[in-house]
Amino acid sequence: MRPLAAVEPPDPAAIAELASAEEADRVIVGLPTTLGGEEGEQAQLSRAFAEELAELLDVPVETYDERLTTRMADRSAREGAKADRDSLAAAHLLESYLARGEG
Repeated sequence: MRPLAAVEPPDPAAIAELASAEEADRVIVGLPTTLGGEEGEQAQLSRAFAEELAELLDVPVETYDERLTTRMADRSAREGAKADRDSLAAAHLLESYLARGEG
């Protein structure tokens, strides 16, 4: 597992192409929720993005709670990680996903 550069702006077609090139067997989309676990407008946008991405891929696309991943990325950067903040946050999201045994 390694962080990849963030795709900016987020583009389902570009991410589908990257997932295919990397031979991903699953794509996890961060689901922004409040600290209490509630979903707002950004979470709805993330779910819609995941649905659009799923239409372009032949592998499962799932959403996963991304609470605190940015803080974790900032800590990793302070500890010497060299990837950009979004890539580090994505790596923490994936680590959390895998640690829960859902992958």
